[in-house]
Amino acid sequence: MKNFSRRNFVQSGALIAAAGVTPRAIPLLAQPSPAAGKPLPIHLGVASYTFRNFTRDKMIGFMKQLDVMALNAKDVKDHLPMEPEAEAKALADYAAAGIKLHAAGTIYFPKDEDDDIRSKFEYCKRAGISVIVAGDPAPETLPRIEKFVKEYDIRLAIHNHGPEDKLWHSPLDVLKCVPASMWSRRSTRWDRGCTTCMRRT
Repeated sequence: MKNFSRRNFVQSGALIAAAGVTPRAIPLLAQPSPAAGKPLPIHLGVASYTFRNFTRDKMIGFMKQLDVMALNAKDVKDHLPMEPEAEAKALADYAAAGIKLHAAGTIYFPKDEDDDIRSKFEYCKRAGISVIVAGDPAPETLPRIEKFVKEYDIRLAIHNHGPEDKLWHSPLDVLKCVPASMWSRRSTRWDRGCTTCMRRT
């Protein structure tokens, strides 16, 4: 039997799911349940990196077609530039389209330095974003990043790429390195088994 990588498995699952879900059906997931009269506990969003080959205007159009209005934005193309003035223009476009930014990333922290880390948190604070998706932060930078997680009250998600990842092979590797003070049942969330999210307790 052919061995499937994690990436192939996810891609196969996505194709199977896509075969049964049309753009017309996607909004129904967010409609109130006929029985309970409450929204279903499924919230779909889009990672802007999915549309990395398209401009912000095009991506907004695609999101409207799908009727999915939650976005994890990344500084790719003109989706959410790091420069404050350009970022403000992007935020105005998203607000006008009714799109809510719930996360940013992946964002990298190559330097264990306050100024570099603070610039990333300021970037997200300006956008009203509550989650930073960090791409492979080195374990030695986590204590410094924790300081900013507490100061800004912005959660940090550590994103890896499965067993082949150089630093974080699984969420269990994150548990070994993250200070115990950052974890509680209230403040910890697991996302698809490959992203760990933490915030101040």
